[in-house]
Amino acid sequence: MQHYLKAILDITDTAEDIPKRYFRQTLDIIHKGDDSPVTVADQTCERMIRDALAQLFPDHSILGEEFGFEDKGSDLLWIIDPIDGTRSFISGMPLYSMLIALLQDGVPKLGVVRMPELGEVFTGSADGATVNGAAISTSNVTALKDAFVYINEGNKIALDAPDLFRRLCQSGREQRLSYDGYPHMLVAMGHADACIDYDLQPYDYLPLVPVIEGAGGVITDWAGAPLTLQSDGRVVAAATKALHREMLDLLGG
Repeated sequence: MQHYLKAILDITDTAEDIPKRYFRQTLDIIHKGDDSPVTVADQTCERMIRDALAQLFPDHSILGEEFGFEDKGSDLLWIIDPIDGTRSFISGMPLYSMLIALLQDGVPKLGVVRMPELGEVFTGSADGATVNGAAISTSNVTALKDAFVYINEGNKIALDAPDLFRRLCQSGREQRLSYDGYPHMLVAMGHADACIDYDLQPYDYLPLVPVIEGAGGVITDWAGAPLTLQSDGRVVAAATKALHREMLDLLGG
């Protein structure tokens, strides 16, 4: 897997220059069928990554947010989200990210999370998790009452499950409303202790799995099941198994 990790780090080191070039520039915005926005930066970036992967690993399958599934019948599948947080990107917020995962037989084995505007590169694998090459680990917080909790997609949760949203806003030692992948990286680094997420797609959550797990944390769906291509998009990450159990209890209400 280290061979694949080096390859994707080299590819994305070049690819991240694409969103950086377009960031805070005037862009035409297209809204897809699910009303999510897309720009030329998303499309150009994904195309560059796909083409580079296809050249290096022509037998591997690829699933990307912008250009869909290219099935080569391989047990190895690359997942690409060229700009996670396009709404952040188009509004000038520097916390958008680039998410990449490599799955083997449906299980996330490698994860790369790049923060182009912050100059941070996270990796995760069975060998652990790093940021800019330095090892990272989750906190040792085990009790929800002591936890710093991020609530992603809170506006959607509030509309769909107002009672749950109220409980979430009253949980933990501190709470912050947030979006996209970076709050999960704060959990991986030990700065935050848990992150609840909602209404995600596989390319949003699968790249997070090796980083969170490599850092010693736990990340699953809201029922506690491992995240797969078929998961329902409800995700919870926590620093420790004990805290994760409390988060599941809170989400199950």
